[in-house]
Amino acid sequence: MIAQRLHAAAVSLLHAERRIDPFIRPALDSLFRPWLAALTQSLINRTRMPEPDEPARETPLPDEAAIAASIIATMAAYMRSMYAPGGFQRAGNTKTHAVLRGRFIVSPDLPPALRHGLFAEPGDYPAWIRFAGPGPDSPPDIEDIGVLSFGIKVMGVPGEKLLADERFTQDFTGISTPTFTTPNVRENAKLQRAIARRLPLFYFLDPRDPHLFDAIMQGLWARTQTSPLETPYWSCVPYLLGEGQAMRYSLVPVNAPHSKVPRLPLRPPDNYLREAMVATLAERDATFDFRIQRQTVPSRMPIECASVIWPERLSPSIPVARLILPRQIFDSAAQLGFASSLSFNPWHALPAHRPLGNQNRARLVSYEELSRLRQEMNATPHVEPTGDEVFG
Repeated sequence: MIAQRLHAAAVSLLHAERRIDPFIRPALDSLFRPWLAALTQSLINRTRMPEPDEPARETPLPDEAAIAASIIATMAAYMRSMYAPGGFQRAGNTKTHAVLRGRFIVSPDLPPALRHGLFAEPGDYPAWIRFAGPGPDSPPDIEDIGVLSFGIKVMGVPGEKLLADERFTQDFTGISTPTFTTPNVRENAKLQRAIARRLPLFYFLDPRDPHLFDAIMQGLWARTQTSPLETPYWSCVPYLLGEGQAMRYSLVPVNAPHSKVPRLPLRPPDNYLREAMVATLAERDATFDFRIQRQTVPSRMPIECASVIWPERLSPSIPVARLILPRQIFDSAAQLGFASSLSFNPWHALPAHRPLGNQNRARLVSYEELSRLRQEMNATPHVEPTGDEVFG
């Protein structure tokens, strides 16, 4: 009871901060974020487990299968406790802000080291893009934790895929912080147990097992968002870029407008993020650069630890594709409902982009199992989209 009251008080303070965040955050970020992030990263690197100094080398945890099973059980139990059949939501990346039609255009004349998999040849592919909140709940936008997520489903991609349930798709996913919420799958299991107890903040602040460095990294980028079209995103975890070479990727807006959050410091509309996208895409296209960062110094750019930023000074991110979201009307109930039939999974991938690291290996089973549960409980069968879908 005391823990729940303390947690509720902390959440109330966070909600209050979100109302004034846009007025103070730009100055604070400019003054403090670079050196705070550098200091925190230095401490994380000093305390994390060392990894082999070999490119794209994975080092599985001895109990990964059991950990992944525990995460699935915890998240499935949470979903069953929160939702009735017909109304199941995703256990993560829960609140759908939009499902948008787009084009994923692979650039010509890329450097040879980047020409692998989807990026081997220039191409123009249809895509569906889902922007979402982090979950596991779907609160009013101003009461979310200030982190957004994306899922890109590139369609019409030829070649063998790692998962058999979709034949022509390549998925990319990421969030609006450059490090993941937890460093590895073992700690992620602890976070899921804290969420199940309705005490997620205590995962970071538990004095017996604190995760303060990860809390700082998340807090430096979590903020009152203005629009999902106006923030950068990162994969946080690595993927193959051809055999024996690892990459991370990012999604960076190009010439994005800067929307204002309406009514602050009073309460904005519950779905103001969707409304901001509606306003933007009614007037203009939205464009993102899709960038790749190669692993060049494995000792500084780990595969298994998602708490570490891969330094740009060691390997600059290079644009390899453009994601174009054309002007469109997208907020119909039918199109929003289409999200329930879609499964975004990083293992919907060409072998040249196989997911790497313990968090991704856990996703191989957890995403499939939890997506299957959600779609079975809602009687919405899994659909492999083609890009030709039309909504009323």
